[in-house]
Amino acid sequence: MNLTISGHHVEVTPAIREYIRGKLERVWRHFDQVIDIAVILTVDTVSAKENRQKAEINLRLSGKALYAESLAHDLYAAIDSLIDKLDRQVMKHKTKIQDHSHDAVKHMPDASDAIPI
Repeated sequence: MNLTISGHHVEVTPAIREYIRGKLERVWRHFDQVIDIAVILTVDTVSAKENRQKAEINLRLSGKALYAESLAHDLYAAIDSLIDKLDRQVMKHKTKIQDHSHDAVKHMPDASDAIPI
């Protein structure tokens, strides 16, 4: 599993790297078949008063790619929101993979077994 953390107009410090790795543990705990993760952290200056922190993530699984992004005034809040969104997507994907609730053709009732109305 490859983890790439990059910054655009922001320096990615070791503290930010460890914070992201710690948060991604939750995703790995739910689904460990991750191929590649790319995290992009961006600081956009909209005006002199407002700095917008943006966190994006691309997560590649076998046969699927998940994408999430989050905006906040604080980079750590953006990362928290991003991981929450990604965790929901991963759990949804996992349940789709593990959902075997459909009946096989041989277990479906025959038309002759049905009660005529």
